Amino acid sequence: MKRKIYARLLEWKEKDNGSCAILLDGARRVGKSYIAEQFAKNEYRSYLLIDFAHLPREVKEIFENDINDFDLFFNKLSAYYRVMLYRRESLIVFDEVQRYPAARELIKYLVADGRYDYLETGSLISLRMNVEDIVIPSEEEHVEMFPMDFEEFLWAMGDETTVPLLKQCYEEFRPLGQALHRRVMNDFRQYMLVGGMPQAVDTYIRTKNFEETDRIKKRILTLYREDITKFAKGYEAKVLAVFDEIPSQLSKTEKKYKLSSIDKEARFRDYENTFMWLSEAMIVNNCYNATDPSVGLSMSGEHSTRKCYMGDTGLLVTYSFMDDEFMDNELYRDILLDRLHVNEGMLMENIVAQELRANGHRLFFYSRSDTDRRENNMEIDFLIRHQRKICPVEVKSGAYRKHSSLDKFRNKFSSKIGQPYILYTKDILVKEDVVHLPIYMTMFL
Repeated sequence: MKRKIYARLLEWKEKDNGSCAILLDGARRVGKSYIAEQFAKNEYRSYLLIDFAHLPREVKEIFENDINDFDLFFNKLSAYYRVMLYRRESLIVFDEVQRYPAARELIKYLVADGRYDYLETGSLISLRMNVEDIVIPSEEEHVEMFPMDFEEFLWAMGDETTVPLLKQCYEEFRPLGQALHRRVMNDFRQYMLVGGMPQAVDTYIRTKNFEETDRIKKRILTLYREDITKFAKGYEAKVLAVFDEIPSQLSKTEKKYKLSSIDKEARFRDYENTFMWLSEAMIVNNCYNATDPSVGLSMSGEHSTRKCYMGDTGLLVTYSFMDDEFMDNELYRDILLDRLHVNEGMLMENIVAQELRANGHRLFFYSRSDTDRRENNMEIDFLIRHQRKICPVEVKSGAYRKHSSLDKFRNKFSSKIGQPYILYTKDILVKEDVVHLPIYMTMFL
């Protein structure tokens, strides 16, 4: 699987030259360990991979007893793993480092020693239980790793030519034409259904069978639920309740997360750690209401009003019918046949959220409710920052007729507004200064 983050690892190796370690943080099964080992194999004379999720007793004793003598420390590790280490030519990988926080704290001294390069992988890296007894090393660059984006999915399908052409059309606002647009939309629908988890993508590429792919995704979702039970100590029931409710919340026209569906007396302050846990695990993408975009998105973000998207849209497809047989999952049929109803619309927003996060955007939306004057009500699906301007982004079906909320928003914040976008299922169109993009071009925003 060709991944874009590989180029980021190369940049780190060449520019930092051992002056800091790099930490890959991402959800379980997103491909961290795989890409770390591929990078180690390809770019170093030798490498040593220590899996802290399955740490042998002998290796744990080396970390406990020999860290004050790095000559002995490295000699013992080299002997145990039967790997010859070469000064400035070897990489040591700390896999699932959150399972042994003391190793992460040791990075400060290993980097100062300067013999080798260090790459860490982990999930739930920032949770209090994984950092409360250590000093987080400043000699560590934190990089988030997300599910495969649409371009990486096309690479896995053997297509490395389409996206450069799409990029050119996007930059020129030039329509693709009916035939090409239809082909790319068909590929994108497959991507929405399969998602970007590498194991699911690999299964689909090999079998071209959605049922087999769905089985893999159910295993990943089961793993997530087991992780919640195991690691969200003290509030695991709340985390599971919020997680289980996500498909239902997103299937509604009003997609803001309503805790009342779980408990009529629930308050966000009682569930804040729950949403934070899911976000730290990178299982979900939280999207906050920016109440006053004119002063900046983060400054006006209201954390008590949020949308909660799944981190991977393919997993959302499966989770929506988790307990049903594959043939009962209507989303596969409806998406493939371009029958977008309310429920399928949730996938459109979710995939946009997923692609925006992969592009480095934090997620915000705008919602205003005026009970006295309903004509003032408006909601913008996403707000992104570009060149010091706020760009509103609306997600629509191909058959939409108007964009009244977008018009109201542009009038209200005219001095702060950058280019407005509508993402939908048709070809590129510029109309009334609004750029309409096919949804697969979200990757360029």
